Amino acid sequence: MTSSAVNELQSEILAMPDWLRRPIGKASELSTVQKIIKHRQIHTICEEGRCPNRGECYAQKTATFLLMGPTCTRSCAFCQVDKGHSPMPLDPEEPQKVAEAVQILGLRYVVLTSVARDDLADQGAGWFVKTMDAIRELNPETQIEVLTPDFYADANRIRVIVEAKPACYNHNIETVRRLTPPVRRGAKYDRSLEVLRIVKNFAPHLPTKSGLMLGHGETMAEIMETMTDLRSVDCDRLTIGQYMRPSLEHLPVRKYWTPEEFAELGAIAEKMGFTHVRSAPLVRSSYHAGE
Repeated sequence: MTSSAVNELQSEILAMPDWLRRPIGKASELSTVQKIIKHRQIHTICEEGRCPNRGECYAQKTATFLLMGPTCTRSCAFCQVDKGHSPMPLDPEEPQKVAEAVQILGLRYVVLTSVARDDLADQGAGWFVKTMDAIRELNPETQIEVLTPDFYADANRIRVIVEAKPACYNHNIETVRRLTPPVRRGAKYDRSLEVLRIVKNFAPHLPTKSGLMLGHGETMAEIMETMTDLRSVDCDRLTIGQYMRPSLEHLPVRKYWTPEEFAELGAIAEKMGFTHVRSAPLVRSSYHAGE
């Protein structure tokens, strides 16, 4: 890399503000979960994505499991999860391993998410259902939220998950329309809206949820447009958080939105009719999901 390129790269790196610096949680809470998932060779997005809230969520008996391996078949430019075109074969014991981990940890609320598995015939929709069934067999009182890929907005794939009756169906739109191509490579803005619309068509009373991460250069007007689009497909719940660059290989942060701006956006979202809103710099998709 030339010196001019290095200087240009460094000029893009914004200093992280104090409000984004926080302890990751009690070491004992992190260690307990980490040992259990490592022993069973399963994954959580809490660890794979290095979520800053994982200690807090573990203490509240909530966790988000990452199904179907740690390698995604898409290559979103913001995401910490590993990417590649040769993901691991499915572990036939994974649903049972996740269910046992839920039981041992005494989790009251579980979020199931996954990498995109475009290599599978159903893109992994049936795997969500198998894992839900396994969890319920051992943990009948545990509520299960799903955070799914877009399944190319295939209604049949979405329907099998809806019919398994999750507590909430979450699919993140992630960013505004203008920034979707560079930020979410392989995804489409309108396709994500269509996923949420399909869910509501199958189950009008099933809560739906989506999430936005700010900091890629979006404007206030674009954020409000996105929230309006989400409400147009009857999305019920919304999370809004700050994008934090995982490495120099990922997209740079263009702006750190202030806590006051997040509070303002949260108030706007509530006025728009979202029934549950979390809007703060460190909020992530599953933050306080059990509430």
